[in-house]
Amino acid sequence: MNYKDTLLMPKTDFPMRGNLANREPETQEKWEEMDIYQLVQERTKGRPFFVLHDGPPYANGDLHMGHALNKVLKDFITRSRSMMGFHAPYVPGWDTHGLPIEQALTNKGVNRKELSLAEFRKLCEEYAYEQLDNQRTQFKRIGVRGNWDNPYVTLKPEYESRQIEVFGKMANKGYIYKGLKPVYWSPSSESSLAEAEIEYKDKKSPSIFVSFAVTDGKGVLDEGTNIVIWTTTPWTIPANLGIAVHPELDYTVVNVSGKKFVVAQDLLEESASEMGWENYEAEKTVKGTALEHILTQHPLYDRTSLVMLGEHVTTDSGTGCVHTAPGHGEDDFIIGKRYGLDVLCPIDEKGVFTQEAPGFEGEFYDKANKTITEALDEAGALEKLGFITHSYPHDWRTKKPVIYRATAQWFVSIDAFRDDILTAIRNTSFTPAWGETRLFNMLRDRGDWNISRQRVWGVPIPVFYAENGDEIITEETVAHIAGLFREHGSNVWFEREAKDLLPEGFTHPASPNGKFTKELDIMDVWFDSGSSHQGVLEERDDLQYPADLYLEGSDQYRGWFNSSLTTSVAINGIAPYKGILSHGFVLDGHGRKMSKSLGNITVPAKVINQLGADILRLWVASVDFTADVRVSDENFKQVSEVYRKIRNTLKFLHGNLFDFNEQEHRVAYEDMREMDQYMVMKLRGMVETATKGYETYEFPAVYHALNTFCATDLSAFYLDVAKDVVYIEQADHPHRRAMQTVMFDSLKALVKLASPIIPHTADEMWSYLDQPEASVQLTDFPEIEAFPVFADLEEKWEAFMEVRDDVLKALEEARAAKTIGKSLEAKVTVYGNEETKALLASLDENVGQLFIVSDYEFGGEPANAPDGALKLDKVTVSVEKAPGEKCARCWMVSEELGESEEHPDLCPRCTSVVEALKV
Repeated sequence: MNYKDTLLMPKTDFPMRGNLANREPETQEKWEEMDIYQLVQERTKGRPFFVLHDGPPYANGDLHMGHALNKVLKDFITRSRSMMGFHAPYVPGWDTHGLPIEQALTNKGVNRKELSLAEFRKLCEEYAYEQLDNQRTQFKRIGVRGNWDNPYVTLKPEYESRQIEVFGKMANKGYIYKGLKPVYWSPSSESSLAEAEIEYKDKKSPSIFVSFAVTDGKGVLDEGTNIVIWTTTPWTIPANLGIAVHPELDYTVVNVSGKKFVVAQDLLEESASEMGWENYEAEKTVKGTALEHILTQHPLYDRTSLVMLGEHVTTDSGTGCVHTAPGHGEDDFIIGKRYGLDVLCPIDEKGVFTQEAPGFEGEFYDKANKTITEALDEAGALEKLGFITHSYPHDWRTKKPVIYRATAQWFVSIDAFRDDILTAIRNTSFTPAWGETRLFNMLRDRGDWNISRQRVWGVPIPVFYAENGDEIITEETVAHIAGLFREHGSNVWFEREAKDLLPEGFTHPASPNGKFTKELDIMDVWFDSGSSHQGVLEERDDLQYPADLYLEGSDQYRGWFNSSLTTSVAINGIAPYKGILSHGFVLDGHGRKMSKSLGNITVPAKVINQLGADILRLWVASVDFTADVRVSDENFKQVSEVYRKIRNTLKFLHGNLFDFNEQEHRVAYEDMREMDQYMVMKLRGMVETATKGYETYEFPAVYHALNTFCATDLSAFYLDVAKDVVYIEQADHPHRRAMQTVMFDSLKALVKLASPIIPHTADEMWSYLDQPEASVQLTDFPEIEAFPVFADLEEKWEAFMEVRDDVLKALEEARAAKTIGKSLEAKVTVYGNEETKALLASLDENVGQLFIVSDYEFGGEPANAPDGALKLDKVTVSVEKAPGEKCARCWMVSEELGESEEHPDLCPRCTSVVEALKV
């Protein structure tokens, strides 16, 4: 007869190959049909909230790996929290205003000047929704679960209305003001920028030393003495109105070939070297305080430049005498204001000189560097020209240099509530911990926030002006605008005249004729997204404020984390989040930033189309995301191997449960053999480690727990040993049913704990398990307490596993030496001390079965071992061919074959099984 037919071999339709790229879309269609997100929310309703508030990606372009990393991490958290006793809704969002969309339309051939503002804004809105739909499709393909049918969008009327309310509350508290100040200005964008919109890149700039001749030395300096400044922005010289010196520094007057110069004493040698002074003589030294109010001649114009005292002056570089143009620098503005200087800004919004800079009108500021330097040279004021490469601020969107330019802007006064912000930071938990210091220092040192932008695609600043120019921001006007925006959207601001936007019957003493105008600047997009705690968390019934967690890239300490904190503390006195979790950037395999020019971009869609979303997600789980992470084909290859091991383990477990019914066949843990109880403890440890990993956002710990349990605890040990039981013994043999119980519990636990990371695969396997829930997503993680602790077993079995490792090494050596073929051909003799002897004797299992050999004996002390025995870490092992013949059914080598006339090729065990089958 064919004895193979009598074996209880694995049976399962669960496919070995994942074929994820093709199978995942089918799974996602099922999720859509069953509305899995809503089912999860209904199941967990009434549990404690856990709200992860989504930071809105910008609605423009396809997703990159940073998007994928971010959204998958969020998905890990919301999926796991909903399986850990929480109600964890997830509402994705999009940031939809700002310059990139304006620029995208221009690139598509839209001529903004031929359209009204309202018409152009309508095109921007349509484009934003197109981009949103594209990105939403890609996020869903990655397997991110959320309320995709009702996301939050910053251009929606209800969101804009809430944003206006935030502005109004801040204005009502006196936190918002309009002022003329130098701000970051992008000539390429023709708009002011916030600090969060600045990035630094290297730029080559001219480096010039310029002398300002003293016209009134106040009895301290002789007339004609030259105070020397150093600058890398020659284009700001036409705006110079003064020179700053440090009050406590010593300044030296030096004579160079009859011409007198003043520089800081600490920088004398360096300055002399830079300007090529070969022979110079120090005539006298004076304190900076003595130089205050000295007047110098501007080198290009018929006006004077005032010497002032400033604590911001340093001796890090230059001459210790700082060129001051109040219209083009923050420190310059502050000191100029203190000394009553004008705020001269002879540069227009395009970066071109105006008539306030005679001789340079119409010239672009950067090109004017050369013209101005030549003019200084002709005037005899240029002492040295060189060039340096230094870190310089750039517009993060256009990637072009920015300048400081004084304009009338709307600001948030951070000083007014800075202490409250810093207190809120201290009350927030941070992962990683250094995030607290980073955000604290940023807000501690932050200047006032410029929130106005000179663009059209954004939320208008809800301010009116009276006939005399007075600003009108009242609770009544703001509430009225918020209501209009909620009903009509912010386009109404551009469609109606100012008088039609004001409350009916509104009057103001400064507008006796009833005429009003409106502000045309829009709000900084960071104010948009920074208002989401009101526009989303407070606005929606399915969320709550403050959120439990904000999770974004580390760049958002200066962006969304920052602006959200500022607006939330300003209006409510608390942070909008209880915790912040940040991740690093995605780099290529060599640690380089990804860029089209380098050709090193890894696109999520390509990875998913080739390998599947679950492989991409498993990669995310494998990396330390709190730092910058590298991604390469090799990374995905390694992760694919881990995936295959997990999948094959699931398949093997399921295949061996084909005749197992949990209600009928479950064996109580206390009735199992020690080996099974030991595996139950290993299972408990995996559940505990994985659950804690999810709880603390340590997803690599989850990844390694799942992988180790599958590859080491199950595949390399338990399942290997189990074959000789679950295949060979009778179906209802108690040892077989005990092993099936452990396999069943392991399979369910693995599927549940893997579900947040590889949801497609987990749901696929769940569909084979005949469980009451339609999806594993509608279950909770296994309870750790469900798996008992067999305290006496762990130490004993860990010691045995060390011995077993030695035996397996010896078997491998024997195979290599061709002493044996398969391990079942072997007889193993173990030599060890009394402790080892007692250990092996205490096992209630067949020790040879645990070693997967046909014969085993303990040979006594290692000194008894024959020549050729292998001395290893714990024991000495001798391997030889087992005596006897191979059983035709179990393949064990036995000396007892032939005892049955009917089944002469079977060992006694197999004979009894086959005879019981009556076949």
